[in-house]
Amino acid sequence: MNPFAYRTTGLAIKTLAGLSRAEIRIHGKENLPEGSAIFVVNHFTRIETLLLPYHIHKLVKIPVWSLADYQFFEGALGAFLEKVGAVSTKNPQRDLLIIKSLLTGEANWIIFPEGRMVKSKKIVEKGRFMISYAGGKHPPHTGAATLALRAEFYRQRLRILLNEFPDEAQRLMDRFRIDAIEPVLNNNTYIVPVNVTYYPLRAHENLLSKLATRWMDNVPDRMLDEIMTEGSMLMSGVDMDIRFGEPIEIKQFMRQSSIKRDISSRRRIGFDDPIPSIRVMRKSALKIMQRYMTAIYSMTTVNHDHLFASMLKMIPFKTINMQDLGRRLFLAASDNLQDTGVYLHEDLLLDQIHLLVDDAFHKFRDFINVAEKKGVLKKKGEMLIKDRSKFISAFDFHRIRIDNPIAVMANEVEPLIPLQRRIRRLAWLPGFWIRKKIVGALMKKAVEEFEQDYKTYYIEGESKKKDVGRPLLVKGTSKDIGVVLIHGYMAAPLEVRELAAYLGRRGFWVYTPRLKGHGTAPEDLAIRTFKDWVASVDAGYAVVSNICRQVVVGGFSAGAGLALDLAARVSDVKGVFAVCPPMRLQDFSSKFVPAVDVWNRLMKKVRFEGAKMEFVENRPENPHINYFRNPISGVLELERFMEKLEDKLKDIHAPALVVQSLGDPVVKPSGSRRTFDRIGSEDKAYILFNFDRHGILLGKDAGKVHKAIGDFIEHLK
Repeated sequence: MNPFAYRTTGLAIKTLAGLSRAEIRIHGKENLPEGSAIFVVNHFTRIETLLLPYHIHKLVKIPVWSLADYQFFEGALGAFLEKVGAVSTKNPQRDLLIIKSLLTGEANWIIFPEGRMVKSKKIVEKGRFMISYAGGKHPPHTGAATLALRAEFYRQRLRILLNEFPDEAQRLMDRFRIDAIEPVLNNNTYIVPVNVTYYPLRAHENLLSKLATRWMDNVPDRMLDEIMTEGSMLMSGVDMDIRFGEPIEIKQFMRQSSIKRDISSRRRIGFDDPIPSIRVMRKSALKIMQRYMTAIYSMTTVNHDHLFASMLKMIPFKTINMQDLGRRLFLAASDNLQDTGVYLHEDLLLDQIHLLVDDAFHKFRDFINVAEKKGVLKKKGEMLIKDRSKFISAFDFHRIRIDNPIAVMANEVEPLIPLQRRIRRLAWLPGFWIRKKIVGALMKKAVEEFEQDYKTYYIEGESKKKDVGRPLLVKGTSKDIGVVLIHGYMAAPLEVRELAAYLGRRGFWVYTPRLKGHGTAPEDLAIRTFKDWVASVDAGYAVVSNICRQVVVGGFSAGAGLALDLAARVSDVKGVFAVCPPMRLQDFSSKFVPAVDVWNRLMKKVRFEGAKMEFVENRPENPHINYFRNPISGVLELERFMEKLEDKLKDIHAPALVVQSLGDPVVKPSGSRRTFDRIGSEDKAYILFNFDRHGILLGKDAGKVHKAIGDFIEHLK
């Protein structure tokens, strides 16, 4: 190898990595050994050959060379690969070069045990590793294990021969062109399993594919597939999770007596001479191969597409309800997946409630669009028609990433048996049981979170009783319409309990979620953001939508704003009501909060923390419910939320009701009127009650407000 060429071409790779929109995440750095290593890697794209040596080199500070298919070593690409340390699989000196560099520690190696790119990601058949490719099938190669065993064999042999047979030791050093023996003796040989997972997998036209089709009359399928798939990954952006597994120390496989005899043999052993322990070595190589193949594919970084494709494959029905599929996917994505021993993409570590509400990150929508475009699914209203043949038929190996990426996604996680069992169980459960599981899981989570927060932030003499903040479900007599009822800022579910009970008596199911940070202590509220409150509301919607056929959402004060936000995002909402909703901070009667924020920023700038005002006094109408201290950070989050809400109101098209108190001392009627005017619904009403208080859902004549809301919901049937 030419070190200068390796370094200069490495700069080109670094530039390519910088220009690429791929997001590279490296896991398991602690598993990188101090010693000579062969990195065995799953092979799906040319990207691994180009980028992996560069990134591993950055970590281990030793050149990383790789074996590449001889077909790549033609023309300019071949010259480029040689400069970055790639060696053709048909190079007659390859084994000698690999073993020599492993002995001296001058380079580590990347070897792809599949032997070629596995574009279908089909590597398991009848419970055994079996690689599918354009020419047929074959088991994974044992070459990496054999080379590691041979390197360690010669390392241990040199250690013995130096003292007992120095002439033979010198002959071996000359054969391997070893100048100094110390690095050989002070080193060890390892095999490190590596998994590379890409997400999302979307092959589509890009600048490179357009140029190729313009310049060439008939672009070969293989070339078009690679340009569309890998070009899209690099240019459109893809998450590339590189995960290093525990290293396999090779010297542990050299302890059998027959191998020890050959290591210490005084006879001359040529590089390719057969030795008595060859059969034992081959068995060890097979055992090592099974071990690193298992490790490689157990480290697949599971993502949403894997779950979606596997679920779609396993559902036994041809016709699938889209909402039912979304529910099953939610359970698959949120049901303690770590228990199955898999590694998760960072998106699966977040709350998955969006899969049941508005698909805010387009995970479900994008997958369905790809499946529909590739003919795996056909939409028919709210139903999906599955083409089962897409999961069982043979496809052109060099076009499968373009023609059927859904099957590729499902194939990739096929070796993860515990995960497969989990998904299969969810795929076969009846729909009513899926809904029941969701409701139970979400309500259990809500109660457990409240109990934990209450315990963490409880303040003697200031925190209210637990019943004030605990989420509440009121059972109705009909499951036609259910209500999500949201309390206000610095309050708790008890604030809307009377209205919930009234609506329950009218036959409606009602769920009152607790907004995060509420019902405990002001210190809890001080660390929350408006996104936490939105997530609490979304979870409430998911509960009710899995109990009832239609959902109405409503709330009081800041809770009214959260209800409007949900109605703007979720088109399935049957109706929305807002009681005394503020739209801007200026709609509040108190105008001192912005000044306090400016004061806090000034104090932080001069580092005079003692003068900061983190809380201001609150004198609530309902002291048995509300906090007595208002966190400034909470008010600022409320302001950020209202700023974003104002532009969303036009997106509300469900029937809407706005209720306001004329003498409201907290929220100005002009603010709620402005909210009403901005709502996009054609069917909407504004009711003004002649009260002189903010909390009109409690106290004298609150029943009038309850009745107006109940009549509005009744009107929606």
